[in-house]
Amino acid sequence: MKTVVISITAIIILSISAYSQKPVNRLTLAEVIQLAKDQSPQAILAKHKFRASYWENRTYKAEYLPSIKMTTSPLAFNRSLTSRLNENGSYENVSVNQNTSTMEFEMSQNIGLTGGRIFVNTSLDRTDDFKNDSSSYKSVPYQIGFVQPIFGFNELRWNKKIEPIKFEEAKRNYLQSLENISMDASRLFFDLILAQQNLKTAKLNYANSDTLYKIAKGRYNIGTIAENELLQMQLSFLNSGSDVSDAEVDLQLKKARIKSYLGLNDEYDLELNIPAQTPSTNVVYDEVLSYAKTNTPKALEFTRQIIEADRDVAKARSERGFSADLSVNYGINRDAELLKETYSNYNDLQTINFKISVPILDWGKGKGKVKMAQSNREVVRATVDQALIDFEQDIFLKVMQFNRQDDQVALSAKSDTISQMRYNVTKERFLIGKIDVLDLNIAQTERDAAKQKYINTLSNFWQFYYNMRRLTLFDFEKQKPLEMDFELLLK
Repeated sequence: MKTVVISITAIIILSISAYSQKPVNRLTLAEVIQLAKDQSPQAILAKHKFRASYWENRTYKAEYLPSIKMTTSPLAFNRSLTSRLNENGSYENVSVNQNTSTMEFEMSQNIGLTGGRIFVNTSLDRTDDFKNDSSSYKSVPYQIGFVQPIFGFNELRWNKKIEPIKFEEAKRNYLQSLENISMDASRLFFDLILAQQNLKTAKLNYANSDTLYKIAKGRYNIGTIAENELLQMQLSFLNSGSDVSDAEVDLQLKKARIKSYLGLNDEYDLELNIPAQTPSTNVVYDEVLSYAKTNTPKALEFTRQIIEADRDVAKARSERGFSADLSVNYGINRDAELLKETYSNYNDLQTINFKISVPILDWGKGKGKVKMAQSNREVVRATVDQALIDFEQDIFLKVMQFNRQDDQVALSAKSDTISQMRYNVTKERFLIGKIDVLDLNIAQTERDAAKQKYINTLSNFWQFYYNMRRLTLFDFEKQKPLEMDFELLLK
């Protein structure tokens, strides 16, 4: 028996001393959540996801801005036989041995209203004829052109409706990601708080069991208690020692999880403080539903899905029926053997191209695409309507659950206090021999369970609190929507 007691004591002392040498980093719930928002892997992932949406939005906006590009082909060598039409109408084969170099600059602008494009370009070509040992140039000092699809699908116009919604949706998704991180961080926070409390309780129970076991041995020796009560106390003492070791292992596991989540240096031990109080908030369903519909990305997502379904129908219709493309160019050009001569005595350059496409027989392919797009649109609308109903019901349930949390915390705190008082009274009565060890064990178990329930209730409160913020993107303490300087995320 002495060997067992010495072994248990040694394990406890070694497990405690193994971590007592590290400097302690004491954090509050607010500090843990802020660390999680600043440096957790989930926060970094959310930041880069928003950046991707930002650059996608920038790309969309660039479609409506002027663009300038240079196109060059320094080498286009051709050595072959080709047919040439003679003046008498006959053809003859002639050998070609030449290289053509080209360079072109073009500035263009998309027209979102019509889906067309207007452009201005200038180009210069040089052809080297190796067979005749000669060179020639061709220049287009300027050319103005306009390309316009008629009755076609105007993707630019639809993007102008969809892309701003997508970017605003990305902003709100990022804010929701932060609240998800707050929920995860608070859960890990209270997991560690509970582990700390379990270890504290296990050590206290071990010390009490040691004292009570010694008292029981003395009573057994004078014959005031039976042997089974002594054995029960001995068993409680051994179990309490094992509980200390288990609680220490669980504590280090919970520490490792939260430190990994927060990206903290392992050189510091971590100790958390139980929040002294909870925010006193009582929310109203109608207000919460209004905040949720106004602030969260869900409403934008539903709107975007319907617009995208309408776009798909319009695209299918445009691809089914009559379509035409109009292209108009005007400019000047000149070719000559000398470069300087190509920029004088210009010739007019004018082209007009009108292209019509009319499907005559496609075996119902175009009609089928339209019907599928229309059917998909109806599915999207039905899905969105059902999602709105589910969304409102979910908000209603969350409001009911959240409004109960204040009472739950108060009741569990009171139960914790009463169970502690009951244990103290029971312990004193045991010491004077008024009750047996079974009643003492029951009181201890109820005290430990009440303490755990109190911490779990606190954890539930903060989970519901941050979930309510996530659902509404609204700060109920400050009574204003959640805000973020998104420009900081791009640095």
